Amino acid sequence: MKKIEKDIESDYLEKVEKLKKYNNYYYNDDNPKVSDSEYDILKKNLINIENKYKFLKSKYGSVSILVGAPVTNKFKKIKHSTAMLSLSNSFNLDDIKDFLKKIQNYLNMKKEKIELSSEPKIDGISASLTYEKGKLIKGLSRGDGFIGEDILQNLKTIKQIPKIISDKSIPEIVEVRGEVYIGKKDFQKIKDKFANPRNAAGGSLRQKNPRVTSKIPLKFYAYGMGNINPQIFSKQTDFLSKLIKWGFSVNKLNKLVINLDQIEKQHKEIEKLRSSLDYDIDGLVYKVNNINLQNRLGNTANSPRWATAYKFSSEKAETKIKDIIIQVGRTGAITPVAKVEPVTVGGVVVSNTTLHNEDEIIRKDIRIHDTVIIERAGDVIPKVLSVDTSKRTSNSKKFEFPDRCLCGSKTIKEISSSTKKEDAVRRCTKGYDCSFIAKEKLKHIVSKDAFNIEGLGKKVIDNFWEIKIIKEPSDIFNLNYEKIEKLEGWGKTSIKNLSSAIDKSKKISLNRFIFSLGIRHIGQENAKILANFFGSVSSFLQLSSSRNIKTILNNISDLDGIGETQIKSIESFFSNKKNITIVNNLVKSLKVQNFTNSKKNGILKDKTILFTGGMEKISRSEAKSIVENEGGKVLGSVSKKLDLLILGNSKPTKSKVIKAKNLGIKTINELEFYKLLNI
Repeated sequence: MKKIEKDIESDYLEKVEKLKKYNNYYYNDDNPKVSDSEYDILKKNLINIENKYKFLKSKYGSVSILVGAPVTNKFKKIKHSTAMLSLSNSFNLDDIKDFLKKIQNYLNMKKEKIELSSEPKIDGISASLTYEKGKLIKGLSRGDGFIGEDILQNLKTIKQIPKIISDKSIPEIVEVRGEVYIGKKDFQKIKDKFANPRNAAGGSLRQKNPRVTSKIPLKFYAYGMGNINPQIFSKQTDFLSKLIKWGFSVNKLNKLVINLDQIEKQHKEIEKLRSSLDYDIDGLVYKVNNINLQNRLGNTANSPRWATAYKFSSEKAETKIKDIIIQVGRTGAITPVAKVEPVTVGGVVVSNTTLHNEDEIIRKDIRIHDTVIIERAGDVIPKVLSVDTSKRTSNSKKFEFPDRCLCGSKTIKEISSSTKKEDAVRRCTKGYDCSFIAKEKLKHIVSKDAFNIEGLGKKVIDNFWEIKIIKEPSDIFNLNYEKIEKLEGWGKTSIKNLSSAIDKSKKISLNRFIFSLGIRHIGQENAKILANFFGSVSSFLQLSSSRNIKTILNNISDLDGIGETQIKSIESFFSNKKNITIVNNLVKSLKVQNFTNSKKNGILKDKTILFTGGMEKISRSEAKSIVENEGGKVLGSVSKKLDLLILGNSKPTKSKVIKAKNLGIKTINELEFYKLLNI
């Protein structure tokens, strides 16, 4: 970009920020700082700049859409009856094979074909509609997947959403999920006001005045179910057929498939049709058609096991690398990042791409000033696909990967305990003593899957860090709001909203708390296993005692799902005195809830179970889920702590059986296990 254009862009963005602040003062703080005429002159000036320099509008959208201010916390928050989880992504046929294999293994149906219902994945805004006795009573945005915003009145303005369903066969409670979008043709009529169709749909649904929403040509495709009582459907396709009878629009490209050939054929056909459709899609969603199998498969911490989004071919573009820098992650990982000349890839302006690690740079021979092909698949961070060496010039410069962190300490490449090979990633091992790691850990703590503090995003953390308002996690819960209020862009309403979000987050489940600490190798699933083992935060904090940690770690090693890697990582974390101080300081400000199983009084309440040998009727993974749902814990080895050893029909381990017998542990076979649980 030329210097003149940069100056124009900088001046434009500065004025846009000023306009947004005026909006915030007027709409959120009820305290206008300028006269109406002064406000109108600024807005008109910005629109004139946009009309003169078209690149600004295509890159940032238009200020003409800035009607009011962001309405975060203006809508009532309501918990979803069942979580609206994200979908796992598949990018090629191998990913789909892996998806199907996992399903078959989990259900122990390796020889049976799984029927899948498929549908185009529309790039819109997810919403859920709840009907009681046929009347629409609730409409929520997806939100964070667990809690959505009450946007019922705005959803009611969409003609394709029935307000009353008169069909006598409708269950007492029906939750319909779908996608709100704007057609491409309709968007052409309003494109001067919005950056893209998805932004138009999202902004329209979050208007405080439904009359404003009603003027936008929103549409709705129904595709799924949430809570249904009584459940009268056995298949996804049965539900979709009923939706049509109830007056909903269901995508005509939906189709049943039963094997890889059909999946790939359909995927290619729809990808060819993609540009001719009147709505944006970025792939196809495949769901297990049988509702009973969906229920058996259940969910991981992030996504349903029974569905995946098979994305279309990744978007590619050519650009030049201006520089290569390194970034430090919350686990100390040193990641090289290429700063590239801005280029649009898949509708998004890209100026940074990941280079993964030192080995990747060497393998692809990536140099500063090289011309490269970058790709962006779905929501994945853009990466350098290849270098066009034919366009390499004399000023091309090799990147010397530093052996020190940005904090100045030496980095290391760890040796894997399982493969005995050197890790490809360099790491800083200073933990909270490295200011770069410490700041990234703060961003992790406030993230959606941890404390989920709305209004305390990455940029705010960066800002608060620089002016020393936040330096460690406990500072988040002891903010100096008087100091924040003096900062530009912060008014009484925004301060009140932030304070409310932080106070709300103080009450946190034990598993989310453990995950929030950012202990390496402890993801959401591992955090849940640990929370189930410890039960309370006081028990968990016993890890900080040098006298107890060895015994506790030995007990944890018995847990199914916690291996040597996790044990070493936990030990390393709690061997660091600064980590212990930070965790203890954090806990003082919180109300960490004890972990409870979904069935407190299940058949296996407080029982420890171990499986050995292959199961005939169900998989070990499903058996483990059943035990946990019935209040039990699954161990990974035989010990005195074990209550029950279950022998699968196929090759149980003799040593485990003998050891259990010697310890007097009760042993039952697979059939007796099913009888115990009435399955």
